[in-house]
Amino acid sequence: MAAGSARLRENGGARFLYLFKQGVVALKFHKYFGLRVLTWFLTIWIGVTFVFFIPRMFPADPVENMIGQIQARSGQMDPVQMESLRKSLRLQFGLEGSLLEQYGTYLWKGLLHFDFGPSLMSYPEPAGRIIATYLPYTLCLSLTSTVLAWVIGNMIGLLAGFRKDKRSSRILESIAICIYPIPYFIIALVLQIAFAFILGWFPLIATINHTGGFGVFISSLIKSSVLPAVSLLLLGTGWWIISMKSLSGTTAAEDFVLYARYRGLPEGKIGRSYVFRNSILTQITALAMSLGGVFSGAIMTEIIFGYPGVGTLIQKAIMQSDYNMILGCITISIVAISTATLIVDLIYPFIDPRIRYS
Repeated sequence: MAAGSARLRENGGARFLYLFKQGVVALKFHKYFGLRVLTWFLTIWIGVTFVFFIPRMFPADPVENMIGQIQARSGQMDPVQMESLRKSLRLQFGLEGSLLEQYGTYLWKGLLHFDFGPSLMSYPEPAGRIIATYLPYTLCLSLTSTVLAWVIGNMIGLLAGFRKDKRSSRILESIAICIYPIPYFIIALVLQIAFAFILGWFPLIATINHTGGFGVFISSLIKSSVLPAVSLLLLGTGWWIISMKSLSGTTAAEDFVLYARYRGLPEGKIGRSYVFRNSILTQITALAMSLGGVFSGAIMTEIIFGYPGVGTLIQKAIMQSDYNMILGCITISIVAISTATLIVDLIYPFIDPRIRYS
């Protein structure tokens, strides 16, 4: 009877200790989660605050620019009508009131509801609707090229770092080191001149056919996207090869890898289970930030190839002092990058068991 009571107390104590540990883990997770969400919120708030105030330092006034365009097309206007139009435009573009009032309106409408008002370039079309038209093209181009460059670059970089003594690894590393420092616009222009101007395999300027049916549209989209995608792929792959080679080379020299070799494990298993899994963690974080950045588009790529993406839209908005369009494009980019980083921070402990919420 006494032995049974002792076992009962022992089991109860063990269960209490288990529940206590689970409660501590849950508390640590909530603290970890709260800090990450707070960091996410502050990053977005600081970013959009800079984006709001910097365009207002430009010497150009978008309302006066638009009134000048209207006068150039329709001639002189009645002063009363002009003043009424000016007041209406300033209200629509969020320029009415003090800077603090404008800032509050922007946070409420732009950041929380993604309502950025009408675009100056395509008045009275809403800026958000125009961004939604251009965004799929940027996602199609940048997302595909970023993921492909990440996969190819990390696989080649792993081989170059883990098997650094092989001739093929040294050749691949040398190619990456030669490609990466080349300015991007030179790679883009060489591809454009060689494959579009001389050989004529692809269009010189991106031309997407929206009127010939779905098959014609997809065909024109692919042909217009190949050269921009290859140029981004070459540059991105070079960076991933160099960074992964450095990480895997350092990991391959660690004691636990040497111990795995002493145990007689196959080189392939050591590369996959020991070197790759420990080297890829930093690359996952970098990939999350790259994926968030695709929402802003590769501006240089889209300008050189005339690709109808968000990067081209940002360039046009800057040239014409379109505050609403600039705010819309960059706000979406800031939110996307911050959210991607938050997601990686939250799942990182599941990817790497060495990391705990504490």
